[in-house]
Amino acid sequence: MSFTYSVFGLRLDSNCAIPGLVGLATTTSPEVKVWFDVVPPWLEKLLNAPQESWYDSPFRGEYGEPLLRTWKLADDRHLRLLYRDGTQFVVDLQGTEIWATWPDNLTLEDTATYLLGPVLGFVLRLRGVTCLHASAVVVENRAIALLGVAGAGKSTTAAAFAKMGDPVLSDDVVALVDEGNSFLVQPAYPRIRLWSKSVDTLYNAPDALPRIVPTHPTWDKRYLDLTQKGYYFQQQPLPLAAIYVLSERCDRPDAPLVEQMTAHTKLMTLVANTYTNYLLDKSRRAQEFEVLQRLLLRVPIQRLIPHSDPVYLPKLCETIITDFQSLNFCY
Repeated sequence: MSFTYSVFGLRLDSNCAIPGLVGLATTTSPEVKVWFDVVPPWLEKLLNAPQESWYDSPFRGEYGEPLLRTWKLADDRHLRLLYRDGTQFVVDLQGTEIWATWPDNLTLEDTATYLLGPVLGFVLRLRGVTCLHASAVVVENRAIALLGVAGAGKSTTAAAFAKMGDPVLSDDVVALVDEGNSFLVQPAYPRIRLWSKSVDTLYNAPDALPRIVPTHPTWDKRYLDLTQKGYYFQQQPLPLAAIYVLSERCDRPDAPLVEQMTAHTKLMTLVANTYTNYLLDKSRRAQEFEVLQRLLLRVPIQRLIPHSDPVYLPKLCETIITDFQSLNFCY
C-alpha cells in the first residue's frame, strides 16, 4: 500500500502514512519516493562498505558527539545522514528517493519530524529549489516570509497570524519557486510546530495543543493543526511580497517596530538563513548566491524588532501588516 502527498510543491509517495500530512486521492507519478523502515539488499551492501565523510555538525551533544553526521556512499550517488539519536536517512543525490530507519526506542513520529524539516529541505536543495529558514503567512493574497535564526519566534508569529484568521503557507522551511522576475512560496503542510512556552503564550496553557511525538516525554514540542475550524492552510503557491527578519527582542517603548536594512546586511542575512546550506557543494552554493541576489532586488526586506513581553504579540502582527501595506510593490 502507498500514500501520496503534496508537500513543498513536491508530489511525494510513501510506503506508510506520514504524520502531519494530508493524503491526496491521486495516482499521479511521484517526484519523491519515501521508504520507511525498509533497506533493500543493494543499499545494505553500500551501507556496510567504506564511506566518504561529507559533513559533521559543529553542534555537539552532551558527550561531544555531532548532532548530525553525513557520508557519501561508495557509489557516489547517495548520501547518508545519521542523527545523534540513531535516526538515519539515505538520500539519492538526484533528490528522488529517501530511505528512513530508526532505533527501537524511537517512532515513526520522531522520524517524520526530521523528514518534514531538514531532510526534505535537503531534497529540495538537491532539486535546485532555494529554501529559506523561515515561516510564511498570507496577507492580502500574497506571501510574507518571517525569517530568523532558531528561537527568533518565526513559528510563534505565524501561529499568532493563524489565530487572527490569516492563512499559513509554511512553517520553518520556505521553498521558493524561481520565476525569474518573481518568486512563489510553495505550500508546506498544515501544521505549525511550537514549543510549550509558545503554546502557553498563545493559548494560556503549555499543554493546550497536542504533542508532535506523544510517546516522547522529554521532547515537549507541540503542533497547531491548521485543518481545524477557524484556521486556514494555504494550499496553492503565492508570490513572495515581503520578508521580515526577526531580530533580538527588546523592551524599547516603541517596540515592536520595523527598521530599514542596508543592501549588504540584507544579502548577508539571506545567505545566513538559507535552509540546509551546510550540505550543498560549491556549485549549488554559487547557484544559491545568484538566486539570493535577485531575490534581494525583487522583494522588500525589513528588520522586525519584537517586544520582549509576549503580550505584544498581536501588536507585532499588526505592525507587520501596517508596514506591509505601506510598501511600494514596484520595489
